[in-house]
Amino acid sequence: MKVILQQDVKGQGKKGQMIEVSEGYARNFLLPRKLAVAATADTINTMNLKEKARLAEEARLKAEAEAAAEKLKECMVKITAKAGNGGRLFGAVTTKEISEGLSKQFGVEIPKQKLVLDDPIKAFGSYQIKAKLGYDVTGTVYVSVYEEK
Repeated sequence: MKVILQQDVKGQGKKGQMIEVSEGYARNFLLPRKLAVAATADTINTMNLKEKARLAEEARLKAEAEAAAEKLKECMVKITAKAGNGGRLFGAVTTKEISEGLSKQFGVEIPKQKLVLDDPIKAFGSYQIKAKLGYDVTGTVYVSVYEEK
């Protein structure tokens, strides 16, 4: 019997997938628990429409991520911080500060979770920070840290 899964089922498949299972397994386990629906012409068409919509949404989000990566190339975020002797900062510049600087200075909204700091920024200077924007798209954020006067 062919069924379309409504949820991920361990050992069978992922949500939205059409699989072939035994009649008893479908009737006694999958259908009563609403883990799957019988694969009729109507449900197959619905599945195809949902898949098309999902692919279109994914393409739109990937295009947005690529546009954000292009915008980041032109942005040089300037952050001021207090420092002690020898040009060392009190504390470190965090991804939260960089994210806030991007939104205030350039209007680019990138969540702090998507910014990747290899090492904490604890000195003045210029830095390049990777931004993982999703869908295998990464951008580079340029950050300059200046002394607060």
